[in-house]
Amino acid sequence: MSDLQDLELIIRSGTSILFIESDDEKQVETLFERLSIHLGRQLHRWTVASGLTNLHTNQTSHLAIKEPSRILAELAGRTPPAIYMLMDIHHWLDDPLTLRQLKEIALGNPLQTLVLVSHDAEIPDELRSLSTRFELSLPDKSTLNHLLQSEIREWGRHNNRNVEVRREVIEPMLSNLSGLSQRDAKRLIRNAIYDDGMLTETDLDDLARTKYRLLDDTGVLSLELDSAKFSQVAGLKNLKRWLEQRHSIFIAEQPPRGLDLPKGILLLGVQGGGKSLAAKSVAGSWHLPLLRLDFAALYNKYYGETERNLRESLKTAESMSPCVLWIDEIEKGLSTDVDGGPSTRIIGTLLTWMAERSSRVFLVATANDIERLPPELLRKGRFDEIFFVDLPDQEVREAIFHIHLSMRDLEPQRFNLDKLTEASEGFSGAEIEQAIVSALYSSHASKQSLDTAHILNEIKQTRPLSVLMAEKISYLRNWASTRTVNA
Repeated sequence: MSDLQDLELIIRSGTSILFIESDDEKQVETLFERLSIHLGRQLHRWTVASGLTNLHTNQTSHLAIKEPSRILAELAGRTPPAIYMLMDIHHWLDDPLTLRQLKEIALGNPLQTLVLVSHDAEIPDELRSLSTRFELSLPDKSTLNHLLQSEIREWGRHNNRNVEVRREVIEPMLSNLSGLSQRDAKRLIRNAIYDDGMLTETDLDDLARTKYRLLDDTGVLSLELDSAKFSQVAGLKNLKRWLEQRHSIFIAEQPPRGLDLPKGILLLGVQGGGKSLAAKSVAGSWHLPLLRLDFAALYNKYYGETERNLRESLKTAESMSPCVLWIDEIEKGLSTDVDGGPSTRIIGTLLTWMAERSSRVFLVATANDIERLPPELLRKGRFDEIFFVDLPDQEVREAIFHIHLSMRDLEPQRFNLDKLTEASEGFSGAEIEQAIVSALYSSHASKQSLDTAHILNEIKQTRPLSVLMAEKISYLRNWASTRTVNA
């Protein structure tokens, strides 16, 4: 059902007070103008600045009353069926007189409907049985596309030329606009078009950044704009294939019949093995915003605030959907504590969200220490799959050298990659990268061009984690061999 149909049903059922939380007063007014015509009722708007206005005639009443108690006393004596929109009256809802007047109007005249509109629509206990809270639905993809095309045409008329639009940008842009009100979506579309008369890939990052600023006020989530591509990730063939099979299903508004929406994955493995880069590559390759949840910022000394921070962050992520939510080193935030401490309550909040969410938020969690994860998080169904990211084999190490040398404008064919891959056995991707970085510093200090010998020298001086923590890595490999999928 549409908002119009829902509101008509609520009003016809005899509800006298409606609470609507919205910053877009124009959208609310437009909706009630249509509704009042359909119901055959007059529509009035009251504000403390301008008094009472008939929105059908656009005339301010001769009773330009600006005090809430006086306007409510005036409305109590009116008998014709009407809808009265009271803007920002929440400022007076802690006044016993205002509450009593609202209650008497609701009880005494069921043909009058009071619509209380504000950015903070909390219903007082005294009015709970007489009122209903109504949330305006957000525009769907079709509405957003109509809005986008309308703004493109409008810009073209004013500038006597067409907007330059990259076709492949339209779908990601519409996805990024989901979760916003029509007013905010229109503003972001205009920002993208009016900047240069073009819609390109660069507008997607700007749009995601602006949308994030509109939605997040906790400081717990961060928007990561340096997401990677699968081409920047060496190896992980099984993981890449798994993700590619689910990409089209995840970004579709409705998944094909019989297929559940992909929920997320847990990446377990050795430190420096590329788990974080893989998490970033999901967002980059799927052209989705990447949100990073910082567990350290969640914790608050006041009881209940930690869980509230998590709930607000998850709500923001849902508003940013479709998106990828990345929780790095999840075990550090979910280490179990005793006596119902904050970690225990966070686990409960997170597990409930993971089980009940229906939004297109793809969760990617990474972990290094499996023993610190609560068993209930690993139960089948929490994540779609658990992948193990092992140390790279010879073929993958060669690809890693190729990637990192190319990223630094060095020609890989100038180096003996066979010698480098053989010498770096047991190295993680991060350790290989650091060997190249250190070799670059050494060659620069000696005023020489980087060659194979410089990198080999750095490799020989490095003690990789596979040596320093051999026992722990061996245990992790054994645990994962029969419980996870090799990435």
